[in-house]
Amino acid sequence: MDLVTELTIMVLAIFVGFEVISKVPATLHTPLMSQTNAIHGIVVLGGLIVVGYSTSTFSDVIGFIAIVFGTINVVGGFMVTDRMLEMFGGKKKKKAEPEEGPK
Repeated sequence: MDLVTELTIMVLAIFVGFEVISKVPATLHTPLMSQTNAIHGIVVLGGLIVVGYSTSTFSDVIGFIAIVFGTINVVGGFMVTDRMLEMFGGKKKKKAEPEEGPK
């Protein structure tokens, strides 16, 4: 693929991603976040393959950037998902400390 085709695909992907995300209601953000974690796992795997088969420095840099951003999104997505799921778990009761009796 030539550079113009790759840039066209990237711009279309950005446009479609923006339109899809902006149409999702707030109640579906947690399941969507979980799915994007899986998608970013694929991005990390693709970055590793690109770096493994690269023959130029440009490919190494692009693969490294994909790995870094994919990893950040996976870790951040799981942290946000975990935090949101804790909100559905209810409040935990604190253990009452025993009161000191008369001495």
